[in-house]
Amino acid sequence: MGKLFSKEKKRAVLLATLPFVGYLLTRLLYLSCKKRFHTPKVNPKSPLIVAFWHEHILFNPFLYKKIMNNTDISLMISDHFDGNMIAKMVSYFGFDFIRGSSTRGGVKAIKQSFKLLENGSSIAMTPDGPRGPRHSIADGVVQISQKKDVDIICFSYNASSSWILNSWDNFVIPKPFSTIDFYASEPFSIRELSKEEAKQKIKEKLNEMV
Repeated sequence: MGKLFSKEKKRAVLLATLPFVGYLLTRLLYLSCKKRFHTPKVNPKSPLIVAFWHEHILFNPFLYKKIMNNTDISLMISDHFDGNMIAKMVSYFGFDFIRGSSTRGGVKAIKQSFKLLENGSSIAMTPDGPRGPRHSIADGVVQISQKKDVDIICFSYNASSSWILNSWDNFVIPKPFSTIDFYASEPFSIRELSKEEAKQKIKEKLNEMV
């Protein structure tokens, strides 16, 4: 009986069911809402680094599909159980993923990011993920952008009514039938900036839309 309800088995059941349920609920929630998009005049082209705060993971796939001409993007997701859940849910949107973060599996994730960008694919990152501090900028996004000379575009959204979870990132879930404003910055470069200057510029761009 103990083995039937072991931690591993419980996690396997959750991983097999919750991501798809979460995907369906997210799509239904999105369809119920009024949307307003504030985006660049010309749709951005791959490859790009898409950056957004961890609290906005849930709905940003819809913004990417709205403004990009393809769905050739991989989301960098931390290599732990919560990351497994997010990765599985992201896959239902037609996106791929990179396993790793600045705190776990970082070198492998960065090398994989380099290869994807070289092949023309975009990557998405949460600079303050996976554990914060909230609205901080880890080194990874700067390192990847400058090493491969790839521009960054920042995503965000605000809802007229939303649930804010009691989590480290204040995770945002828009409420049904609310109005959601989606924001995408113009792509920008950090190639000539120092690491600290680059972090500050990314943070300013992200916070302009919060």
